[in-house]
Parts: sequence; structure tokens; C-alpha cells
Amino acid sequence: MKELRLLRRILKRPRSVARARGGAPRIRRLAPAAWLAAPLLAALLLPLAVVPLRGGGQQPAPPAVPQATAAPAPPGAAAAEAPQPEVSVYLSQSGQIETLPLEEYVSGVLAAEMPADFELEALKAQAVAARTFIARRLLAGDHSGVPVPEADVSDTVSHQAYISQAVLERDFASGSKRAGLAKLRRAVLETRGIIMTYKGQPITASFFASSGGYTENSEDYWNAEVPYLRSVASPWEREITPNLAVTYTFSNSELRSKLGLTARELPAAANLAASGKALQVSSSSAGLPAEVISLTAGHRIKKISIGGTVFTGREVREKLGLRSSQFTWKRKDGKVLITTYGNGHGVGMSQWGANGMAKQGSTATQILKHYYSGVSFTGISTLLKK
Repeated sequence: MKELRLLRRILKRPRSVARARGGAPRIRRLAPAAWLAAPLLAALLLPLAVVPLRGGGQQPAPPAVPQATAAPAPPGAAAAEAPQPEVSVYLSQSGQIETLPLEEYVSGVLAAEMPADFELEALKAQAVAARTFIARRLLAGDHSGVPVPEADVSDTVSHQAYISQAVLERDFASGSKRAGLAKLRRAVLETRGIIMTYKGQPITASFFASSGGYTENSEDYWNAEVPYLRSVASPWEREITPNLAVTYTFSNSELRSKLGLTARELPAAANLAASGKALQVSSSSAGLPAEVISLTAGHRIKKISIGGTVFTGREVREKLGLRSSQFTWKRKDGKVLITTYGNGHGVGMSQWGANGMAKQGSTATQILKHYYSGVSFTGISTLLKK
């Protein structure tokens, strides 16, 4: 009992608004002034977005790597019962705040981030990643990117996509979907309380939809080297990911406008195609000249010269709204055709890659240890005790 009272005191974080205590998730409506100001605040505060399975955002740049140590624990069986931290989620559509226990929040994230027909072990890996992401914020008292101070996190891809409990019950009410919801909750239950740590602290558990064959080193996207976010091979999604390759068509004027280039006369360029380290450029047809200067360890564009201006692959991806910074560039009929491979920033776990690994018999532990180098597993209650 003494230990339980101690945990409760640790878990009770001071807040400006009272928390819900048990029962259904508590929904609080913000004062009109607060939610009317939310878009402006969001524009000022939003960090880079998490890439969901069904979108193309980016994740926050990782903070400094922690330095302590922790004992490993496998994410296979449910952790011992302990009081759960609560999570307050800002619901962007309604301007309300939903406060609910951690594991219910993870269920809502899992439903938003990964289809229920994915393999159970892939769902379990995603549940651990989602729990680790919010655990890091809760333990650090991090409210960055949230439009209001009363919330811990938003329901958008700027943090993690999330489906509220009311919508979850409504949208998964039918027979087949009800079975899918039960599968999602099983994945959460079987990994209950388990998070990934590196040197004793929760990791930045970045994830994205799919790669073109390799993940990225963190410094190639965020300019911050993180030892557990290393480039690794990820071939499993190639045969199972829908729309792995997507082609965008731009006119020269569209490219100049989006890339911020001047409309002056430019040298001629011809068909461009990837050739390992550079795009080969000739002068048989007019248009924007482009040449890849360097590639990342994950085989994405690191630096590219377009019209005489040097861009990073990330800059081109964001300015042109591409799914990935792994792309080829080709001219046809006076247009520029850019074909991307994969979807997302490429750092951390590939969600389709995780599903491909699970289809071949890998466990959640094996999936996570592949995509996050050198991590350990522990219970969030262990960190709270410290």
C-alpha cells in the first residue's frame, strides 16, 4: 500500500484544470477565446509532424540523447498492473480536450496510425512506438506544438494521429470492424506499459509509412545524430505497399514558383535518371537543369542542384509536396516528371516494413530492435518510480 500511495503521488502531475478520475474519458470544452486563438498558436508552436500511415507529414526533431541506464524487458507480456498516467489530448476539430488513461490513448493512436488488418506483431510494435512517444513527452513535461497549455498532445500528425474514444466506438461498431477494434486493443494489452529506452530514457520513437528500401540516419533529415535512429535495410514493404512509387508532373513555371527560382532563361537539360550518385544531365531539350550532388545513407537525395540553386532533398520534398525525398527526375513533353519511392521522412520504423517483417514471422521485439538500434524495453512504471 505504501508503494501504491507513492506511485499515485508521482503520477499526480499538477495541472491548471482538474483531471478525470476513472470511468469514461473526460471531455472539456475550451473557453471561446482559447479555441479561437488555437490556429494562430498552432502556427507558432507546431513542430515537424509525425508521418502517419495514411499521410505525409514529418516528426519533431529529436532532442538531446539521454545518458542514464535501464534494464531491458521484452514487449511480449502485459506489464504488472500499476496506476496509469493520464493523457490530455487536444481535439483539433472540436477544440475540446479529452483526458483519458494512457493505454486508452494508445488504442486511439493505434487505430489512427495502422490498419487493423495488419499483422498482430506489427500492431504490437506500433503500440510500443506510440506509447514511447507519449511517455517521453509526459515524463519531460513537454507541451510543445499544442495550441493550449492544458493539453499534453494534439490529435494531429504534428504529434501522433489519434481517434477519440467516442469516434472509435462509433466507427468500429459494425461486426467486422468490431473484430478489428478488438485486435487493436489486444495489441495494446499485450504490450501494456512497455516502452523503448536508450540509456534509461524513452527514445524519440519516430516512424513513417514506407521506405524505398532503406531507412534514414537521423542527421540526414534533422541534422541531429541520434545513435538509435540509424539507416537500416527495409526491403519487406516493396511487394506489399500500395503506391510505393508515385509520379508527380510539374511544368517549368510551377517548379520555379514552388522552389522560389527566378524565371530567367536557364541552360538546357534532358531526361534525368538516377545513376547511383548523380543524375546524368545533357542538353538536348530545354528546361530546368538538375543534378544530384549527394545521396544519404538511406539512398535518398541529400543535396541537389536545380536551376543553379542547391537544395536539400528534404527542402525539395517539402516545397513540392512530395511523399518522399527519394525520387528521380525526368523530362517528358515539356514537363518534369518526379517519381518518389516510399512515403515519409524515412527515420525510425517503417510501418509497412513492420507489417512485412511480421508476415515473415518476426515478433514485435524483433521488428523494434531492427528499426531502433540498440534500444532496451522497460515498463513506464519503472521510470515513474525513479
